[in-house]
Amino acid sequence: MQKTFWKRRSVLILTAIFCCALWGSAVPFIKTGYQLFSISASDTPSILLFAGLRFTCSGILVLLIGSLIQKRLLLPTRTAVRSIPVLAFFQTAGQYFFYYIGLAHTSGVNGSIISGTSAFFALLIASLLFHYERLDLRKVIGCLLGFFGILIMNIQDLQSISGLGDGFVLISQICSALSAAFIKKFTKTDDAVMLSGYQFFLGGIVLVLIGSCMGGHLALTNIAGIGVLLHLAFVSACAYTLWGILLSNHPVSQVGIFSCLIPVMGVLLSAFMLQETQQAFSFSSLISLLLIVWGVGLVNAREEN
Repeated sequence: MQKTFWKRRSVLILTAIFCCALWGSAVPFIKTGYQLFSISASDTPSILLFAGLRFTCSGILVLLIGSLIQKRLLLPTRTAVRSIPVLAFFQTAGQYFFYYIGLAHTSGVNGSIISGTSAFFALLIASLLFHYERLDLRKVIGCLLGFFGILIMNIQDLQSISGLGDGFVLISQICSALSAAFIKKFTKTDDAVMLSGYQFFLGGIVLVLIGSCMGGHLALTNIAGIGVLLHLAFVSACAYTLWGILLSNHPVSQVGIFSCLIPVMGVLLSAFMLQETQQAFSFSSLISLLLIVWGVGLVNAREEN
């Protein structure tokens, strides 16, 4: 039987790399947004408000574009009404609540290293809790190679571990891995685009309310800042929707391992946008890229019958 378009291995690889490139571009754009909106690193309420507005806009974009493409209004089904809050809690509200607060109390280097553990959690949760696939030595080695690639990229700048900051970033990666497993489950009965749109919108609203109640403030009078916010909304809308489609058509481990490429993409794009070429093209960065690509190849290698 001929494979559908999304089940093709080439489509998986190219789409996952494209998603990682989009997520990687978020790092320099977020930094630019903080500058344009005058948000300091310690202003956690405003950071959460900024994140909430981003994901609320993402949800609206997903639903509008999805409705246009499918030529019908994307409305939640009866089963989706129960699924959307779960995804909104783990994938958007929970993940980014812990992530942004954690980053406010730890270094960007530590945060990047801990973020690389999402591939581990995705594989373990999919295999041990949801029993979607078999955990074998090849997949474990592939994830380890990807993680060590991220570690080598940052080992020279590794700072001391802080409880609140690093712990919260770690919790955010567990939320991310759980959301990947739930997406795999929920897209068996409901449309991935519809689920992404509504969970983004709901999770974004939750973050906006939390940020506002904590005293966050965002002056939406800067045209350039609004442009950055819209770009970040597009990044989330496009990448997470495509990621959800991939998860509905492939094993979680084969999709999740590509998340190891996000720090690499972030470094390369930061080199171009922030003129950080010396760090991006250092020997350790090139070795990291080699290890990560090797790990991705191992996890996605065809299994022998």
